[in-house]
Amino acid sequence: MTEPTAPVERQVWLVRHGETEWARLGRHTGRTDIPLTKTGRTQAEALGRRLDGHPFSLVLTSPLSRAADTASLSGFGAQAEPDPDLMEWDYGALEGRLTADIRDEYPDWSIWAGPWPGGETIDQVGARADRVIARCLAPDVAGDALLFSHGHLLRVLGARWLGLPAASGGLFALSTATVSILGWDRDRPVIETWNEDCHLDAPTPPAASTAAPHPADRATRP
Repeated sequence: MTEPTAPVERQVWLVRHGETEWARLGRHTGRTDIPLTKTGRTQAEALGRRLDGHPFSLVLTSPLSRAADTASLSGFGAQAEPDPDLMEWDYGALEGRLTADIRDEYPDWSIWAGPWPGGETIDQVGARADRVIARCLAPDVAGDALLFSHGHLLRVLGARWLGLPAASGGLFALSTATVSILGWDRDRPVIETWNEDCHLDAPTPPAASTAAPHPADRATRP
């Protein structure tokens, strides 16, 4: 991959989708279109409050519903463009399985080392991440980009942003409904924020009341 260049220091914001049942259980969720749980939908709304007010020139989402719904619930549904390069790793025959189960068949198996029977290789996933980075830094994108995607794909993308091999994504833990920011130190690509989840602990603002105030609560003029 050609190392990113930044004539202006545009950031790329990464959002992993909210919780799904398979994510909660640790099952490898690639192309199976698992919906958000109730908790995942609440997390997506919290993401909206975290992202509110920041202008983005480009908003992209994986076409899979757990990412696209996270984009919509956080307030970016109208702006988000589906990009198949943001889909999760195609795990092939390992889809839906737990790591412990896979290791019964492939001792010491890791997603970062393979094998990936019937699925994508790590180099293929890395190539997709490179295309996304190039799209975010294209000359016609004047400002920051926002990406709604999946855990393994975003970890690979973070590694490739730094110019590291795709397998180095295994060094970056990434939880559901988190925000990460890729940026610059002068002209060097860096990670500015990773796996931020403080918005998930923030209290939900109360709904605005539309009821008229009680007469006793109204201020009286002299």
